[in-house]
Amino acid sequence: MSERLAVRKTYKLFIGGAFPRSESGRSYAVTDAKGRFVANASQASRKDARDAVSAARKAFPGWSGRTAYNRGQILYRVAEMLEGRRDQFADELRRAGASKSGAAGEVDAAVDRWVWYAGWADKLSAVAGASNPVSGPFFNFSTPEPAGVVAVVAPDSPLLGLVSVVAPVIVSGNTCVVVASESAPLPSITLAEVLATSDLPGGVVNVLTGRRSEIAPWLASHMDVNGLDLTGAAAGHVPDLEDEAAGNLKRVLRQDDREWTDDPGTARMTAFLETKTVWHPVGV
Repeated sequence: MSERLAVRKTYKLFIGGAFPRSESGRSYAVTDAKGRFVANASQASRKDARDAVSAARKAFPGWSGRTAYNRGQILYRVAEMLEGRRDQFADELRRAGASKSGAAGEVDAAVDRWVWYAGWADKLSAVAGASNPVSGPFFNFSTPEPAGVVAVVAPDSPLLGLVSVVAPVIVSGNTCVVVASESAPLPSITLAEVLATSDLPGGVVNVLTGRRSEIAPWLASHMDVNGLDLTGAAAGHVPDLEDEAAGNLKRVLRQDDREWTDDPGTARMTAFLETKTVWHPVGV
């Protein structure tokens, strides 16, 4: 009997809950830490970026309109699904250069990070909001609301870093378009498969693989994008991307000095929130 050939996995984009190939038909070779070919990943184009923004905008009213408790349930479900594919993620991280123990530890940390953010879903409003003292017969309340569609340039930490920039964006009700790690994109598409088979509505998270230098400028200048996370952008490109983002006054977040294993804090969750202040007369 002839030896059976393995079925090669096809890594595509993740837009609107579906897995299309790039409309350009392009792909690029992904190699492991030793330079050996692993797979081909789709190379997203400007058109793919526009489609992803449209999908995120379409999903925004439904996602932001859900109760915070329900969003927390959904993020917890993502953690459950990720835990169930632990070995697959560990294999992909090893191909990207992680040691056996390091890969297993990163998957565990990514699962825990999803759970951590899930727990914040119904607490964020109490922490970021306030009842403001006023001199007069009025109540004055400030409450956080999601900004809208956020474009995220993900770091080269292919799983924990990716989770650490995506989860805080969506837990508050935003939707996002993610430009995955260019050198290690495969875990991002496998994570997209987890998202697609969890309870997360299509379009809440959209994942593009390809050249950051090609995709990021179009997202930075897109007038229907409300926020821009430049965590994974090259330092030399950041000023130009910030200039592009100024066109519609996007909120811009730069990389900080924390390690991904550090306590994430609340800064990433509050970075893409707007504050709504409501005045109401007493006794009415």
